[in-house]
Amino acid sequence: MQVKDFMIKDVIYVTPDTTMKELLQLLTVNKIGGAPVIDTAGKLLGMITDGDVIRYLQPRGRTVYDLYAHVMIDKIQNLQQNIDAALSKPVTELMRKKQIITVQPESDLEEAVKIFSAHAFKKIPVVTDEQIVIGVISRGDVIRYIASRLVEKTKDNSL
Repeated sequence: MQVKDFMIKDVIYVTPDTTMKELLQLLTVNKIGGAPVIDTAGKLLGMITDGDVIRYLQPRGRTVYDLYAHVMIDKIQNLQQNIDAALSKPVTELMRKKQIITVQPESDLEEAVKIFSAHAFKKIPVVTDEQIVIGVISRGDVIRYIASRLVEKTKDNSL
């Protein structure tokens, strides 16, 4: 089985100028946990997930910096302050740009399973040799396949 047999081809994506507010609307309306960030040619620039948003919005306690006897104190920030400040920021400020792992349509499904088991990813972008996004494969896609195979096997064994 190859990734192309399971990937979602109708990719929901964002661009570098997508704001946090637009991203949050996109995630909730489409009931998804993340999206690739692509340029105008469809080339993968990074990934943004609901986990990235949560980590970015995390309330911060008071921080004290000692810069050689010049003491600076950051005030305590709460979640609402962080949300208000973040809504107009572009997704590029918090997207993952490094260590983006991808697969190709002809990759074996086992490769995707290995990636999911080694990392906490929910989705893996499916790209061409030129890094153009043509799909995504999710943990749910893999689990549905495994479950359907188990059901088939159980049916075959009960006959």
